[in-house]
Amino acid sequence: MTRVPGLLAPLLGLGLGLGLGLILSSLGAGAADCRSFGRAERLVFAPAARVRWLAPRDRPPGPLNPLYGTVRRFLSVVQFNPFPAELVKTLLNEPSSVKVDEVVRYEAGYVVCAVIAGLYLLLVPIAGLCFCCCRCRRRCGGRVKTEHKAMACERGTLMAFLLLTTLVLLIGVVCAFVTNQRMHEQMAPGVEAVPETLLSLRGLVSDVPQELQAVAQQFSLPQKRVLEELDGVGKSIGSTIYNQLKSTVYEVLTSVDSLGQALQLSMDHLQALNATLVELREGQRDLEPAVRERREHLLTLLQEPGCQDCTEAQSRARALELGADFDQVSPVDDVLHRLKGVPEANFSSMVQEENSTFNALPLLAALQTANVVKELKKVIAQKPEGLRTLAEEFPGWEAASRWSQALEEVEQSSRPYLKEVQRYEKYRWILGCVLCSAVLLVVVCNLLGLNLGIWGLAAREDPGHSEAKGEAGARFLMMGVGFSFLLAAPLILLVFATFLVGGNVQTLVCRSWESRELYKFADTPGNLPPSMNLSQLLGLKKNISILLAYQQCKEGAALWSVLQLNDSYDLEKHLNISQYTAKLQQELQNLKIDMKNLDLLSPAAHRDLEALQSSGLENIHYSTFLDQIQKPVVNTNVEKLAQELEGLARTQGSSVLGQQLQEEAQGLKNLYQEKVLPQQSLVANLNLTVRALASSAPNLQTETSRVLDNVTYLKGQLPTWATSILRNESECFLTREMGYFSQYVAWVREEVTQHIATCQPLSRALDNGRVILCDMIADPWNAFWFCLAWCTFFLIPSIIFAVKTSKYFRPIWKRLSSTSSEETQLFRIPRVTSLRL
Repeated sequence: MTRVPGLLAPLLGLGLGLGLGLILSSLGAGAADCRSFGRAERLVFAPAARVRWLAPRDRPPGPLNPLYGTVRRFLSVVQFNPFPAELVKTLLNEPSSVKVDEVVRYEAGYVVCAVIAGLYLLLVPIAGLCFCCCRCRRRCGGRVKTEHKAMACERGTLMAFLLLTTLVLLIGVVCAFVTNQRMHEQMAPGVEAVPETLLSLRGLVSDVPQELQAVAQQFSLPQKRVLEELDGVGKSIGSTIYNQLKSTVYEVLTSVDSLGQALQLSMDHLQALNATLVELREGQRDLEPAVRERREHLLTLLQEPGCQDCTEAQSRARALELGADFDQVSPVDDVLHRLKGVPEANFSSMVQEENSTFNALPLLAALQTANVVKELKKVIAQKPEGLRTLAEEFPGWEAASRWSQALEEVEQSSRPYLKEVQRYEKYRWILGCVLCSAVLLVVVCNLLGLNLGIWGLAAREDPGHSEAKGEAGARFLMMGVGFSFLLAAPLILLVFATFLVGGNVQTLVCRSWESRELYKFADTPGNLPPSMNLSQLLGLKKNISILLAYQQCKEGAALWSVLQLNDSYDLEKHLNISQYTAKLQQELQNLKIDMKNLDLLSPAAHRDLEALQSSGLENIHYSTFLDQIQKPVVNTNVEKLAQELEGLARTQGSSVLGQQLQEEAQGLKNLYQEKVLPQQSLVANLNLTVRALASSAPNLQTETSRVLDNVTYLKGQLPTWATSILRNESECFLTREMGYFSQYVAWVREEVTQHIATCQPLSRALDNGRVILCDMIADPWNAFWFCLAWCTFFLIPSIIFAVKTSKYFRPIWKRLSSTSSEETQLFRIPRVTSLRL
């Protein structure tokens, strides 16, 4: 136990030195150590871009596709010229300077078709008039005059060609019916798709500012997270300071506590030494005359002549004197005087109080940083200026409003026109059905005429059968011929009108649209008038390629990349929150933690240690104490001498002498018990006390100096260390919080440049427009007039074969027995007369 204070001092000094080294190294590496805060958590932002996907429109494959392909190939033959870029350019920019010969040159195929239609319109009615005149003279469509051998062959050939022509007409009229109905069915959804597409485009334009505002509003997400973490930043920083300093502070406080215990123990030993020394000196003053008196009496007895065998006892009696002389030891009153009142402080309670103060550092930091945190929250609650103007300064903000309003007006104004289109489409469908029905009537007349004629021919061999069936068949054929002449003019007019419109739509618009020549034409500078310049309409500083924009929109690109807004809009300027973060950093620098309440050593304890340091405890001559302690209290072993005297008393011849020796032995025993033995006990206690002080005093002084130096140094450095840790933690906190804002900035950059205003509806609207106009309307439209033209031109062979075939169904002249078989006027069925062969 006496060696503990002496060993504790160097160990505590070594531990404290290591602790100071560790805290200094940790402060040196503190700037890179942010484990207390860590990285910013991943924020989840709600997508601001609205999903606006137009459903693709496509014409499913069907049985009419081969017909559509045939019509397109036919139109490619009719219009073999490429897209007239120069002509369209002149038409758009200077309509008055368009030359007619250029238009005719480009429309050469249609001009040829117009000539053919004109010839058809001129010749067929003239042929019809001639046929009427001829028929009035009973020449065209009359009877066969004589029967000959080749008549059956000619009749069969004509009937076959008529049937084949009628079947071709039937196929054509059926296709015309189907295409007419198909166009009528597809016109309604095509018309209804126009407002839907306009609304989608309007949403594409008008939603951009709203989406940008939604992007700016989501700044509240990192704001909210930072405000939440600000609530605990003071306590967190205080905990970090506590954790980084606790080992050093605890070591210093532990050394102070141990030093206080060692000081108390040394004071106890010193006081015990002084008290023991006083008692030893008093006992020595009482013991010395008693020993001297016993020595003189004993020498007197042992020197008597009658004392037998007393020589050895005489030598022992002569040595009966004090051994240790504690009057020669320097007193410790001066040291005790310097340490008067020490220890004044209760080191154990003081260390416990300092521990409590240090342990309350996180709470203390939270209280001291409350005002700064409040100011930080005010800074965080503000939105950066760039984000506030993110939507307002976006290029095309005003243009978007104008376009949205324009699209709305177009959508509203288009509805009455679309209703009119549907109404006129109904009239067109009715007209188409009427004309198809009229052609179908010709087909029916031909089929009825053929059936009745064939039936009449089959019954002609029967002598009792009349010629009424054959005559009826011939008249049905003549009716078909008459209807054909009547239908020729309206049919060719309708065919040419629809052909001219539908053919140009196909060759001029659809073909160039599908091959993207229209986009290339629009991209060529100077082709479009300035009023149609898309870049100027959108308020862009750089011209954009419509074809490239279309391709990018088709791939789902955003307007940012499509319109190349990098040249028109500095997004990074609006995402630059450096001024915002500078304010935040400036406010964070105002964070301060005052550790003045942590004294480590109270003034009383400091006075105690200074008194100990200047007491001279280590200068006491402990060697003098040890020299005297090593000496016996009495040089002769009093107890052994008493036993020897008792033995001599029994061997003496004189009973008186023996009795006297016995009394002296008893007196020595009493002296030993009463005075020597207590003195020896005090010497033993003094030995322990002196040795304890002698071993601990030098190290105690060293430990005291070291503890005072360390406490002074630590108390001076604690504010610096705390400030350094505070700055490091502030930077770590700022880095963590800036991580949230960096996530927001990166998300805004990606959202604005890649997701907001995805222009897929624009490309899909163009594609749907082409499908509706070309695939769903133009193709059935062109197929309809193609089938009607087919029927119209096949009316000519139908007329010829019907006229030629009809005379074979009538009775032969030389076989008639009645003269009452004159035919009436054309298109009137004559009365059936009785004919006999």
